[in-house]
Amino acid sequence: MIGKSVQAIIRRVAHEVVLPHYQNLQITDIKEKSPGDLVTVADKLSEEMLGRELSALLPGAAIVGEEASALDPTVMDHLTDDQAWIIDPIDGTGNFAAGKPPFGIIVALSEANETVAGWLYDPLNDRMCYAAKGQGAFINGERCTAPERHAEKPVAALATGFMSPPQRDKLLRAAEGRYQIVDIPRCAAEQYPRLALGTNHISTFERTLPWDHAAGILFLNEAGGKAARWNGDGYRPADRKTGLLGASSPALWDEAAEKLSHIFSD
Repeated sequence: MIGKSVQAIIRRVAHEVVLPHYQNLQITDIKEKSPGDLVTVADKLSEEMLGRELSALLPGAAIVGEEASALDPTVMDHLTDDQAWIIDPIDGTGNFAAGKPPFGIIVALSEANETVAGWLYDPLNDRMCYAAKGQGAFINGERCTAPERHAEKPVAALATGFMSPPQRDKLLRAAEGRYQIVDIPRCAAEQYPRLALGTNHISTFERTLPWDHAAGILFLNEAGGKAARWNGDGYRPADRKTGLLGASSPALWDEAAEKLSHIFSD
């Protein structure tokens, strides 16, 4: 089965490439792709190995990796191919480079610009999240169902780093008093499981690149939560839009969209 094969590949890359570099990076192993956007030697090696092994598993599928796309943006044109592997070799690189959790590996499989399978792996805790379209979400083989109940004041992790200052200020003012606002993990491989498990109830994202979000959105939706554009549209890996709302239940999503979506449609 392809799902188990991909999990085996991801675990192998984590243990052969990623973890040996964790808390073992030299200054020369870390570079900036752009201000504040880091890449390490481990990111590059991980993407190379993942691409090689996933290509062997599904010959003919395109490879769309974060690091390859940073060097050549036309790589993203393959997101509309019949099949494409979407790879984040180390999600949460800033945390990884600082020698602290969380960080993970994310892989998604898309078909004609629709995510059909996704994997989010936490190497430090050996937590494998997996989802396939129409088949549910699983953590280490056990079905994951997002809880419908929540505290009176839902927990919100609001990613505002890529918002304009006025937009960020409006969002924080609108959320104040309605939600218990907590820090974001700076790692989508951690944030989406938090929503599916009910640790967090609401998350907002401005930048929604496919290697960060395609797998997690599918995982959350298959777990019974909801992630979608602010207007309710579903996420497509190639759409290159911004703005996304995730929630641990459709009811919470509807409520948050009603309260907050005007900020992103003004």
